[in-house]
Amino acid sequence: MWFKKSIEETLQELNVDPEKGLSSEEAKNRLEKYGENKLASKAKKTGIQIFFSQLKDPMIFILLAAAIVSGIMGELSDSVIILLVIFINAIVGTVQESKAEKALEALKKLSTPKAIVKRDGSPKEIPSEEVVPGDIIILDAGRYIPADLRLIETANMKIEESALTGESVPVDKDSRLTFESSDTALGDQRNMTFSSTLVTYGRGTGVAVATGMNTEIGKIAKMLNEEGNEMTPLQKRLAELGKILGIGALIICGLMFLISVIQKRDPFEMLLTAISLAVAAIPEGLPAIVAIVLAMGVQRMIKENAIIRKLPAVETLGSVNIICSDKTGTLTQNKMTVTKVFTLEGLKTIDQLDINKSSDRLLIDNLVLCNDATYSKDSNTGDPTEIALLEAGANVGTLKEEADVTYKRINELPFDSDRKLMTTVNSYNKENYVFTKGAIDNLLKISTKAYINGEIKDLTDDIKAQIMDASNSMSDDALRVLGAAYKIIPDNNISLDSLESDLIFIGLVGMIDPPRLEVKDSIATCKKSGIKTIMITGDHKNTAFAIAKELGISDDPNQAISGADLDKLSQEELNAKIDNYRVFARVSPEHKVNIVKAFKSKGNVVSMTGDGVNDAPSLKIADIGVAMGVTGTDVAKGASDMILTDDNFSTIVSAIEEGRNIYNNIKKSIIFLLSCNLGEIIALFIAILLSWDTPLKPIHILWVNLITDTLPALSLGVDPGDKNVMDNPPRDPKESLFAGGTGVFLVLNGLLIGALTLFAFKYGEAKYDTLQHAQTMAFVVLSVSQLFHSLNMRHPEKSIFQIGLFTNKYLILSIIAGIFLQDIIITVPFLAGVFDVYDLNMSDWLFVGILSIIPLVLNEIAKIFIRMKKKSA
Repeated sequence: MWFKKSIEETLQELNVDPEKGLSSEEAKNRLEKYGENKLASKAKKTGIQIFFSQLKDPMIFILLAAAIVSGIMGELSDSVIILLVIFINAIVGTVQESKAEKALEALKKLSTPKAIVKRDGSPKEIPSEEVVPGDIIILDAGRYIPADLRLIETANMKIEESALTGESVPVDKDSRLTFESSDTALGDQRNMTFSSTLVTYGRGTGVAVATGMNTEIGKIAKMLNEEGNEMTPLQKRLAELGKILGIGALIICGLMFLISVIQKRDPFEMLLTAISLAVAAIPEGLPAIVAIVLAMGVQRMIKENAIIRKLPAVETLGSVNIICSDKTGTLTQNKMTVTKVFTLEGLKTIDQLDINKSSDRLLIDNLVLCNDATYSKDSNTGDPTEIALLEAGANVGTLKEEADVTYKRINELPFDSDRKLMTTVNSYNKENYVFTKGAIDNLLKISTKAYINGEIKDLTDDIKAQIMDASNSMSDDALRVLGAAYKIIPDNNISLDSLESDLIFIGLVGMIDPPRLEVKDSIATCKKSGIKTIMITGDHKNTAFAIAKELGISDDPNQAISGADLDKLSQEELNAKIDNYRVFARVSPEHKVNIVKAFKSKGNVVSMTGDGVNDAPSLKIADIGVAMGVTGTDVAKGASDMILTDDNFSTIVSAIEEGRNIYNNIKKSIIFLLSCNLGEIIALFIAILLSWDTPLKPIHILWVNLITDTLPALSLGVDPGDKNVMDNPPRDPKESLFAGGTGVFLVLNGLLIGALTLFAFKYGEAKYDTLQHAQTMAFVVLSVSQLFHSLNMRHPEKSIFQIGLFTNKYLILSIIAGIFLQDIIITVPFLAGVFDVYDLNMSDWLFVGILSIIPLVLNEIAKIFIRMKKKSA
């Protein structure tokens, strides 16, 4: 706890002379002892590792077993097709995961920060990785802090620590301070600076007390590595489905063996039939289709400024019902802005400022001239508060660069944290004006007059009360308040000692880090969709609540809680009370993790958005972590599931909408494949049960599952999204894939397709008395009826004509392509020999065509009754 130690104690413990710094030899020894000053990172997966990770799926294991058994039984074509599907599925997943990682790498800054250290008695610039504990670091405005430092010298020094603490206002640093309490929060350790924070003002010197993984950032990085990777809802469902289908396949094979014994059939023939049924039970193309649909969704989302690092995260977004968002830079612009102005003529918004009024003009000129920042549309330097004042001046035509030339600065008293004031002397209107700005309490103590409507009057108690009322009003709105005063002095009396006395009060300005313009609408959309937006910030409670109220996150102060109050609650107590809160202020990284855990304990699917190092552990533990791509730190990006390349909160809402539609489309594909496979099972199982000949060969089933079904399933995966999807509440993460009548729909259509396939088989058998001809008719009805059935999947209630028959051109093309391919394998002699099929005549085609369209007709009729029932309800 270096913040508790004096400068002398620190230097003695680290064995370093502040004037000379470390010797090159000592620095080399310490580098070997402590290691490089950088964060440890996990070893990247190789392409082979990524490839094999794609094969860890129950359905893949079952398919591998089926491929092996098929090969042993001599059905090499079946075995080759199954293995080909497994290979394609793994390649698609590997390519997509590699693409996402490359996109992330492109976002990282390529340059290595430098640090100025004292080595061998003289300043030297070195890569920040070479900084070691005990190094004397020289700091100035605009330079990043390379390690955790105990400050040993400061001069008007301010540090931007929002990336670490979430505090948007730069912190004043003072090397002379020491703290007794061990519980002093990071944001209050004013004698310390931390790795990766930024010097915005002043200068200083510090001694490195921690480097690499021992820094505050390093501690957070360790927390990231400790968190495990949880499966997403879709992964869980597909894993469960794979287990169910696998068990189903084994049961079916067992039943077939029993039936074969009872019916005294040929065991070899029955084993092949059992394999056929097992293959029919498993939708071979499902893993590949889900991966491809997710990959296509990812490509669409990249165009919408969202990079998905892991495929299943797309679906997870669709079930999110809690968004825990960092305030600074995520909900707000991370830029201080003047919003209100007060002179003794009244309180007004910045837009109502009238530069033609003498008091307004004098106030703005004071704030621009008594200012050390620079401002232009292209670049700014200096303290964010001072930049905000210059921006307010520029908006009414008072530019800092021009003002400094016109009203030349003669002398100054720099700001310091004790006085909380800054004063300049400028040649203004041919006289010497003293301009002072700073904390209102300190300013009123040294003011004796007030500027009112162009006149100078005594600063009475009533006027002071009026000023304090205005200041308190701004503070209640969580504005940071600065006061301005002036006086005129003669040329021969520019004494620094007497500048800050007998001042004339001009006015106040109130500023805040304002909300992003588009965020309020996005939060309203979330609320309409049943999604709660939670603000988590390192800022003060009043500021956080004011922003939350303006954005529509919270309207009750009791819904806000501070980190100090959170410390009084155990995790179990927080879990119980978590629903009462919408705003969490002045929190630490550990608090953020506990908050996310508390929401998850209630069964919520939680998204955490943020950009700072302090957000990283909660990004990792959330169901989906969303990092900012522009302002986000590399640690935050590495911990996230999704990165916003435009840092726009509204992009999250678009991503949620996309996630919901993608999930719906994947569900359409899954239910379509399962209903088709159920039809195959019913056709085969009933035929065997009734001692009929097998209506379909294993290669027929594989063809239907891998080719005929796959094209429509993929097309359903890119079905145009439902425009009203955000009008619905988030999906319950525990909801079954078969909820809401989907299971009944699946079974009825499976029975219908199976019955039509058997009808075609028995009709062909009776008419032609050849097994091959009958099997071909069953084969065509099975495949073509499934192609037409895909049109039923587009909406559970709306007719295909209401949706628009051609609004999904890919689906229409896949149906046409499927029928064309089916015709090719029947009519081309070589392919007909491979598939063991018979060339159908025109009357056969007409018959199987009529049977195949029946599922579409019956479903359209059923949807009429569904709509009528819903309308009358």
